[in-house]
Amino acid sequence: MVTIKKIAEHAGFSQATVSRLLKGDESLSISPDTRNKIIHTALSLGYDRSKINTTLEKIAVLFWLTEQEELQDLYFRHLRTSLEKYAKINNLEICLITHEDDVIETLNHVSGFIGIGSFSTKEIQSFKHVCEFGVILEINPRADLFDTVKPDTDRMTRTAIDLFLKKKYNKIGFIGGSYFNPDTGLEEMDSREEVFRQTLSQQQLLNDDFIFSRGKFSVETGYQLASEMVDVLKDDLPECLFVSSDTIAVGVLQALNERGITIPDRMELISINDNEIAKFVSPPLTTFKIDVEELAKTAVDSLVDQIIYRRKITKTILLGAELIERKSFITAI
Repeated sequence: MVTIKKIAEHAGFSQATVSRLLKGDESLSISPDTRNKIIHTALSLGYDRSKINTTLEKIAVLFWLTEQEELQDLYFRHLRTSLEKYAKINNLEICLITHEDDVIETLNHVSGFIGIGSFSTKEIQSFKHVCEFGVILEINPRADLFDTVKPDTDRMTRTAIDLFLKKKYNKIGFIGGSYFNPDTGLEEMDSREEVFRQTLSQQQLLNDDFIFSRGKFSVETGYQLASEMVDVLKDDLPECLFVSSDTIAVGVLQALNERGITIPDRMELISINDNEIAKFVSPPLTTFKIDVEELAKTAVDSLVDQIIYRRKITKTILLGAELIERKSFITAI
């Protein structure tokens, strides 16, 4: 058991100082270095974080999305609130930064950051110059500089294809958005499409005619691409569709419903995210549930780990997902 006495001995301060700090005594006057040394010593010895009643660190969340993009995607909104929740649980003070803020100045005064959105290589490098510790969620162009935490969408894509193949489907389609590369300013193929193509190529089942992909991950994109698919392919439609996000899938369903193409009778569909809306559309979506709470918790844990143990290597953490089966796709029995 880690005691106040043991922490005091290892940190080199009195038991009274250690006790008052950990109990959150606001009248205690100590330097930031003393405060940090005591807290880091306590945590490195395994002291229960829940017993520490003072703010441990101040961290920043870099939210690199526009307000409109956040509102369009419930996933990112949920992610932001979950990060705030787990930061509070870990006694971390959190400040939110957007493109409009003085990012470098803020990073100079925090212990670490968590980044959400699309960052250029140059931006990541500039962050490293002023802030040693950070975690990038989703796409990290410099995984050698900061930790990365992301859903394992590659595995979800392969699993979806396996499920289609188990039902003897040969005409497998894809609808998805593109990755906007901030370094080049150009749209690029999203990793889900890359894995989709690779996996079906190995099965000798890839048909480029069944792939419709471009633009943002939005309802409008899904509607436009599904409409285009029907207009181009007419009666020669895929037997099933893998859609890269629930947001896009909502637009896909709308377009197909308008054209009398019933899901799942005429075509089955699997998507990714399990947004709240997934169970309310018609038909309800079968989708891979990305556990946003776990994603946020893992990001906070990873940042705290860097701050406490001062490791010099970075980590990339992939989170799995659970398939939530509803009516748009029924697994083979």
